[in-house]
Amino acid sequence: MRNELLELRSLMKENNIDVYIIPTGDYHGSEYINDFFKTREYISGFTGSAGTLVVTQDEARLWTDGRYFLQAAMELEGSGIDLMKDKEPGVPDIKDYIGEKLAAILAASEGCATSDTTSPVLGFDGLTLPCEAGREYAKLAYDLGGSVVTNFDLVGEIWSHRPTLQGKDIWEFPLSSAGLPFDAKASQVRELMADAGADYHLITTLDDNAWLYNLRGSDVERTPVFFSYTLITPEETILYVFDGSLPKELVPEGVTVKSYFTIAEDLAAIPSGSSIMADVKTASFSLIAAIPEDATLIETDFVPSARLKACKNPTEIEATIDAHVNDGIAMVNFIHWLKKAVSSGETVTEISAADYLEAERRKLPGFIDLSFDTIAGYADHGAIVHYGATPETDATLKPEGFILVDSGGQYLTGTTDITRTIALGPLTDRMKECYTAVLKGHIQLALATFMEGTTGKDLDPIAKAPLDEYGISYNHGTGHGVGHCLCVHEGPNRINTICEEPIIPGMITSDEPGYYAEGEFGVRIEGEIICLPDDDEPGSYRFNMLTCCPYEREAIKVNMLTLEELTFVNIYHNWVYSMLAPELEPEVAEWLETACMPL
Repeated sequence: MRNELLELRSLMKENNIDVYIIPTGDYHGSEYINDFFKTREYISGFTGSAGTLVVTQDEARLWTDGRYFLQAAMELEGSGIDLMKDKEPGVPDIKDYIGEKLAAILAASEGCATSDTTSPVLGFDGLTLPCEAGREYAKLAYDLGGSVVTNFDLVGEIWSHRPTLQGKDIWEFPLSSAGLPFDAKASQVRELMADAGADYHLITTLDDNAWLYNLRGSDVERTPVFFSYTLITPEETILYVFDGSLPKELVPEGVTVKSYFTIAEDLAAIPSGSSIMADVKTASFSLIAAIPEDATLIETDFVPSARLKACKNPTEIEATIDAHVNDGIAMVNFIHWLKKAVSSGETVTEISAADYLEAERRKLPGFIDLSFDTIAGYADHGAIVHYGATPETDATLKPEGFILVDSGGQYLTGTTDITRTIALGPLTDRMKECYTAVLKGHIQLALATFMEGTTGKDLDPIAKAPLDEYGISYNHGTGHGVGHCLCVHEGPNRINTICEEPIIPGMITSDEPGYYAEGEFGVRIEGEIICLPDDDEPGSYRFNMLTCCPYEREAIKVNMLTLEELTFVNIYHNWVYSMLAPELEPEVAEWLETACMPL
């Protein structure tokens, strides 16, 4: 059992907390978080980007999604923490489990004749748990006559060498890539505030603030954002950042800059009867609690800036096309090197392969950082959806089978996210069949045309249908929105079984079906697609591929493709070759010509 877990339980006992929740989150509801906020990882040892840990005096359970089942099982072994495979049959919902534990604590107290009845106490750090989730958890305790403690960061009290929380330098994002200046964006936001009847609007999400001001930072690894809040009214805009992080010359005209930690104080001072709009799915429980009770809270799933930034303007679209072509150069140079190195007997591992790809991206103009840690999973590791190689698991590549490489870059011209499953040598017929089935799903989504109002939930079956024919599937979403030099995972547009957000022109979404044979191999093919109006049919939309990199020709079973799918691959490969070949060394261009030959 982990010592960190034992220390936490001791502190819970000191503070009379029966159940303590540790989410994966920061003060802003971010997906990827600064090291300061990795409290769940510190206690559990699980390093995945999603998961919630629930601790009592006799149990500890961690819920995570299908991307991380295999990884979490390995990392939690011997920790004293049980893995809960979220949404799987027989696995209790996290809220149901917490409710049962609180009820059992109350019942045990009532049944004890030697003491007074003790109400159950639920605890969590209200600064790092989003308001909506915090409300749901709190209700479980209140319904049992219990209480909720939200002002303790218990993990922080036992984390002796916790990283420092501080704001780094903020820099200007070029208008040549952003397209619209701050005042134009602020005007759009205020129009939507007026439509909602909001006197105030609280923006807590880091990428929305970065988008609004055309500013970027490096407070979160792999995502060029900075710690910030915004409070905006029809007349005033207040930006809250760490002292000294924003140079005065970069402050847009009409914007007042205040210290980061004064936001709660200003919220508490909102005049009686005012209305304030906020996203309770991302704004913290404690921050929303600071708003006066006599103010009207206008709750929204996505703040105006989220929807505005999801629809890329013409300048952003032109810039991101450039980013993807450049990224394709890095990918093709990498794939050519990888195949050659492994086939010649050179020692290459998952980590060294990922490092080589990063080095190729760093050569490109406008490169800032990776958009996430590269996933390079060879053979059975490819079946772990979000595998992260460590020195202990780092596999040496052999001239056989698949390596799955999911990677991307942050550039001044956009954000990329691409997965290619690469053949390093001979493949089994089963591998080729699975690869081709996944490719068919990827193609069918890319070819989709659909009417206005079509949602991500409506589009999801299109990618899954070809896999269903071969009896295979995948336990993750088919697509997610992608930011513009911002978060690689962006809402509100997603393609999955539950998203009811319409896909509209300007939205960039990933297209990434997959298949994962546990203990054998994994296949995923991912490209970014942009929604555009379909000129052939008014009121209808289509997708256009942005990602510029060939598919794995050696893995395609041509007889499984329809004529439409075959034509798509050939046209796509012709485009890839025409865009990339002039930028490559002769040897690489020659290889690419072969990789892009008609099927």
